[in-house]
Amino acid sequence: MDFLLRLEQLGFSEWIRESSSIFVTVLLLHTIGMGVAVGISAGIDLRILGIAPALPLAPMEKYIPLLWIGFWVNAATGVVLVIADATRTLTNPDFYVKMVFIALALINLRLLRNRVLRDPAIDKAPLSAQAKLLAATSLFFWLAAITAGRLMVYVGGRDIG
Repeated sequence: MDFLLRLEQLGFSEWIRESSSIFVTVLLLHTIGMGVAVGISAGIDLRILGIAPALPLAPMEKYIPLLWIGFWVNAATGVVLVIADATRTLTNPDFYVKMVFIALALINLRLLRNRVLRDPAIDKAPLSAQAKLLAATSLFFWLAAITAGRLMVYVGGRDIG
C-alpha cells in the first residue's frame, strides 16, 4: 500500500490528476485506442459470424497492425491512468477482471489470426465452427473487458475507463 501511495504522490501523478485538461486528454486517447482496437476486432469477428459475407475475409488481416497501434495507445494511457490513481485502481477487483478479459481477448486474437485469417482456404470454403467460436468469444471478451472497465467507477472510485 505504501508503494501505491508513493506512486500517487509523484509529481507526474499529481499533474495528471489535478489538470483536468490533461486527465481528459489521456482518458480521450484511452477511449480512442480502445475504439480502434475493439472496433477492428469486432469488424473481423462480425464478418466471420456472417455479417457482410460478400466481403473477402483474407484482406482484413492487414488491419491487425492498426489494431495493435490502438491497443498500445490504450495500454500506455491505461498505465498513466493507473499511476494517477494507483490506490483506488489497484485495490479494485474490477480492474483485475478487466485485465483478465483483455488478456483472453489478446490470446483469442492470436488464435483467430493464426487459425482463421492465415488459412489459405479462408475465402474458398465455408468458415469452420472453430472460426465462428473464436469470433464469438472475441466479441464476448472485449465486451466483458469494456463492461468491467466501466463498472470500476461504481466499485472502486474514480472513472479511469
